Formats: sequence, structure tokens, C-alpha cells
Amino acid sequence: MPLPTPVWQASLDHLVEQLVEPGWCVLPGFIPAQIARELADQARLWQQADLLTPAAVGRAGGAEVREAIRSDITLWLEPGMSAATDRYLALTEQLREALNGALFLGLEALECHFAVFPEGAYYKKHLDRFRDDDRRTISVVLYLNEHWQAEDGGTLRLYLPDGSTQDVLPELGTLVCFRSALLPHEVMPAARERLSLTGWFLRRGEMPW
Repeated sequence: MPLPTPVWQASLDHLVEQLVEPGWCVLPGFIPAQIARELADQARLWQQADLLTPAAVGRAGGAEVREAIRSDITLWLEPGMSAATDRYLALTEQLREALNGALFLGLEALECHFAVFPEGAYYKKHLDRFRDDDRRTISVVLYLNEHWQAEDGGTLRLYLPDGSTQDVLPELGTLVCFRSALLPHEVMPAARERLSLTGWFLRRGEMPW
């Protein structure tokens, strides 16, 4: 579904610039609130149907649930699961095409899941790129939480190359993108349920940077 608005296009242009340097970008309101609400409603429906499962750490056959590292529950997305998620996947396809067109990244696919953090849940500091698989290139996180306040916790903490940190509130419609191999990050414990859509654009071939 296209978003032919000057504001969205300007945000997209800014995102492309920021991914080159400093390698990360936070875009409040990048996704319209109504679309974000529909996604949150869909996540809760699937949660009520017990379709979300404890998140694992690691890849493929080596993946295992380790609650000392992360304690969220997740559901991987595929096309055709719901109208709301198909709409979001269409938007991320536009984003993929824009990144390829501007930065020649060779991004060819998105892997993505709902992540629900119950009260008190967290995800310890980590990198998104696996040691034995370097295809994850750009991490993409969309937040789905109405009226989130600083006292609710659950911030995304980015560990920047200069040694500083950047905390991001998981507010409705905010999109965060960063280079998967560049920024360690963690999810701080949440004081109430926290919803997001977390994904990774996968590349083909060699990185241009």
C-alpha cells in the first residue's frame, strides 16, 4: 500500500542519509497511527490465541530459549497471515527498494516477527548479525504502544560507536533502523506490556561498506 505523502518521503530520505552516517535513525510517526493500531490489535489477537511462543537465542538448529538473555514472546510473519500484516510488509517492501536504490545494498528479503514483552521482560545487550551468517544488514523495528511514558521503561538502548548510548521510547508508529553489524543494543525491562514488529533486511553478495 503506497504512502504518497511528502512527510513520508522526507522521512525516507532522512533515513537513507542517516544509515550512511551515523548508521542509525529514529523516525517518530513514520507509520500512520491507524496502521500501527491495527498491527497492535492483530498481535493481541494472536497472543490471545496462544500463537506466540518464547523467543529463542541463536540460529536454526542451534536456537534455544534462554530467558536469562531474553524473555519476550514472538510470532514470525509470512505473507497472507492478515490484512494488517500484509499492509506492513508492503510498506517494508517500499523501504527495501528505496534503500537498494540509494545505497546499493543488495537487500533481497525481510524476516520479521511480532515481539511482545510482558511486564518485566527484557532482551540483554546483543548484535543482530550472527557470527556464522552475515546476511542481516539493516535492522528495522516498528513500535506499537499507545501513550508510552519514560516511567514505563522498555526503552531500546543503542550502544553507539563513540561509547555513548541512545535510549528510544517504544512509542506508537516510531520506526528505528540501524546497521545490524554496527550497533549492539538491548531492550530494558518494561513496566507494562510492550509490542513491536522487529525485522531484518537480508542482503545478497558483498557489503558496500
